[in-house]
Amino acid sequence: MNLTNLSGPTPPSPTTPQCSAKGCRADAVWVLAWNNPKLHTPERRKTWLACDEHRESLSQFLGVRGFLKDVVTLAEWESAERQD
Repeated sequence: MNLTNLSGPTPPSPTTPQCSAKGCRADAVWVLAWNNPKLHTPERRKTWLACDEHRESLSQFLGVRGFLKDVVTLAEWESAERQD
């Protein structure tokens, strides 16, 4: 018996970025840029991706903690990344 791959084939990675909300696999539309000031330097930005449905709840989660720095569309974020 071959036990090397009991879990089956590795699923393909998504071709478009997906929402970061738990269990959601919708295409991302928004980038939530955040920073935990206890862990990160002020200029560092970590990101979560959000679909339209989860943008508000993910923003609230980060905002209540004082972590949320910016919310922009994925297209704007990618455009700014190309310019850097």
